[in-house]
Amino acid sequence: MFVTALGVEARYRVPPKARPATIGWERPNETAMEKLTQKEEEVMQVLWDLEKAFVKEIVPQLDGSNHYNTISTVVRKLEEKGYVAYTAYGKTHQYYPIIDKTSYRNKFVNNAMTSYFNNSYKNMVSFFAREEKISAADLREILHMIESKED
Repeated sequence: MFVTALGVEARYRVPPKARPATIGWERPNETAMEKLTQKEEEVMQVLWDLEKAFVKEIVPQLDGSNHYNTISTVVRKLEEKGYVAYTAYGKTHQYYPIIDKTSYRNKFVNNAMTSYFNNSYKNMVSFFAREEKISAADLREILHMIESKED
């Protein structure tokens, strides 16, 4: 428990999956990260952008109509999964991510590449080219990045 500059009592809450059996805590093991639902990913995108937010600040950042209670439930699920923690200010909570965006992206892009592209970047890029999701200009730019890295 601590007192903020505004004199409000606050406490930090670290989700159970983020707490080891010993004193203190660490970020959850990235190999144990659960895949998030579409809505959970949307909420995480907002939290990664805002860095910390109350549910009332998250709701307007999401596309479509989202009820406060629905997003509050999604955020609590993210806390249970070990993706977010919060600071409590009385009865309200300010949430913040404890899994960074890069770690999440790396984990699931690598999983997709292994599962769908036989662990081959070539297969993955050729898939996007065939599906017309990547242009020839984009491919030239990628090739230029690779070639300049080799120098």
